[in-house]
Amino acid sequence: MIKNAAKKIYIALIFIFLYAPIVTLVVLSFNASKTRAKWGGFTLKWYVALFQNEDILAALSNTLLIALIASVVATIIGTAACLAIMSLKKKGRAIILGITNIPMLNAEIVTGISLMLLFISMGLKFGFGTILLSHITFCIPYVILSVMPRMQQLNPSTYEAALDLGAGPVYGFFKVVFPDILPGVLSGFLMSFTMSIDDFIITHFTKGAGVDTLSTKIYTEVKKGIKPEMYALSTLIFLTVLVLLLLINRNPASRENITGSSTSAKI
Repeated sequence: MIKNAAKKIYIALIFIFLYAPIVTLVVLSFNASKTRAKWGGFTLKWYVALFQNEDILAALSNTLLIALIASVVATIIGTAACLAIMSLKKKGRAIILGITNIPMLNAEIVTGISLMLLFISMGLKFGFGTILLSHITFCIPYVILSVMPRMQQLNPSTYEAALDLGAGPVYGFFKVVFPDILPGVLSGFLMSFTMSIDDFIITHFTKGAGVDTLSTKIYTEVKKGIKPEMYALSTLIFLTVLVLLLLINRNPASRENITGSSTSAKI
């Protein structure tokens, strides 16, 4: 009994430690006072001010646009890279996968400085384009490592049978291979999207003057004090992610049954 109580207390402390800062952020977004040390009453004025602040909205639009484009491009390149890797011999495949792991294990500051020096040597003007290229670059390994496990589980005989039955290479890929690797592709896309939105260090080294994402905008405001509008924006982002997670996981059992039924029907 004491052991079970200790486990529950331990789990409760973990959740309190994880979510107490988020709860504090949400509460501050409704605080009428600008100071964090004093409760000035309930208000929604920071949410109204948020949609009237052009700088924050511009940073938000840049963040979402870069994340979306980078995720789509990285997913396409990473999936194509997986197809190429699977055609290699076992030794070559191991070498390429080892190289793919290096950017993920490497410190972000090293990646950011390396990309900055590369763009300078190429004579590129820092701005939206350099940020986008940087995000595509560091997102590709996440896509490869998400798709490869699904690729390794495929039965190559199925694709070869489709080709023998008259299907073209592209048609056979989208009808036979792609449905099986789709969960890995979606996982890689979501991982890339999340990492792109969350990135600060690489963006900081590759952005130009006048171009900001949410992370660099918040970093700039820390020096002179974060505006309460940022609390409101962070609260909206958190609630959006929470709603999406609830919708995705609302009925996993039925989703597994549907997946199993469709697989059986395909077989």
